[in-house]
Amino acid sequence: MKVTLINTADNGGGAALACKRLLNALKDEMDVKMLVQSKKTKNIAIISTVKNKIDFWLAQIHFLWERLSFIAFYEKDKSVRFAFSTANAGTDISGNQSILEADILHLHWINHGFLSIKNIEKIFQFNKPIVWTLHDMWVFTGGCHYAGGCDYFMEHCGNCKFLRSPANDDISRKGWLLKQAIYLQNNKMVLVACSNWMAQMAKKSSLLQGFRIEVIPNPIDTHLYKPLNGKGLRTKWGVSADAKIVLFGAANINDKRKGITYLIQALHILKNDISQAKNIQIVLFGKNNSLDISNLPYPAKSLPVITSEQDLIEIYNLADVFVLPSLEDNLPNMVMEALSCGIPVVAFNQGGIPEMVDHQKNGFVAHHKSAEDLAKGINWVLNISGESIKINARQKVLDNYSESLVAQKYTEVYRSMLN
Repeated sequence: MKVTLINTADNGGGAALACKRLLNALKDEMDVKMLVQSKKTKNIAIISTVKNKIDFWLAQIHFLWERLSFIAFYEKDKSVRFAFSTANAGTDISGNQSILEADILHLHWINHGFLSIKNIEKIFQFNKPIVWTLHDMWVFTGGCHYAGGCDYFMEHCGNCKFLRSPANDDISRKGWLLKQAIYLQNNKMVLVACSNWMAQMAKKSSLLQGFRIEVIPNPIDTHLYKPLNGKGLRTKWGVSADAKIVLFGAANINDKRKGITYLIQALHILKNDISQAKNIQIVLFGKNNSLDISNLPYPAKSLPVITSEQDLIEIYNLADVFVLPSLEDNLPNMVMEALSCGIPVVAFNQGGIPEMVDHQKNGFVAHHKSAEDLAKGINWVLNISGESIKINARQKVLDNYSESLVAQKYTEVYRSMLN
């Protein structure tokens, strides 16, 4: 069985990481390759569509055209700049050898100028079995990656709140209609949601009615992401040996969807209203262009974007608690990574979070958008006695997200499509 995974890149962003981890999980089970536009790693099983300078510049042009045309003519404001993808430009991969030879084509996240709607249509016209993993909602909306409470995708998109001039026939409606036409061409597609929450959203979408939808989480290498001696690492990273460490990270700390404002409010509540909340240090990592850590109510250390996986594992192991107050998320890799390192997690009750964090067993699930409950959760984790919460965090990942378990589930889906 030959399977080709298809993703925009092999590095940068949760989908790229999840796809690459799936490649690693499947490599001993079948002949599997990963086709990307942007290749940063040296894995020989990962193939780039960019072979020369012409390919490189065409890829840049596709990305810029897709982004700049949206910014110039459609975006409501800067806050939605990357919240909507038109897929109006991309690369024709239908002639790529890894596409032609594959028994199954497995799409992941293909936006930002990699595949256009027309490129996707050409792939569907092969009439090969297609698996599409839902890393966000884009596959079944008119263009947004997360609907943010909008339910138009349940019938047909239009009047999109992300657009400058919403209308019945705006680009969200046109995108919805184009996807509808494509999906009708191939009845061999199976959708895979990374969380039960995403599966529920997909089942509500009019675009995916009649299609098979499975739930399979992203995998993680539990031999790599594991508990380490955090005390020994704190000196290396310049973190207090005695403080209780609250860790927060995101690809972009200032992304509103990641909820940094709620974390800041929660920290002030901890400082002003909860007498137990003493001797705390904040550690943040990720792209940060505007947050002034000197204004935080506790001593704070800001780390840059972490590109080394070993460094990332060490940073998780510095923490007493990992906080991710995302307002809307699928199955965040960072939550899985922290749990796998035995670090309890505090997060909001939304998306796939309640499937990962068992309330007051391996972390704390706070009321959605409640800084007060977030503060309560952080305080609860920092002051709970014993090691059981850390043991539970690690065991949750071993029982649900290991590479062997996820590989087995995907293999069963693939085989069912070929029989």
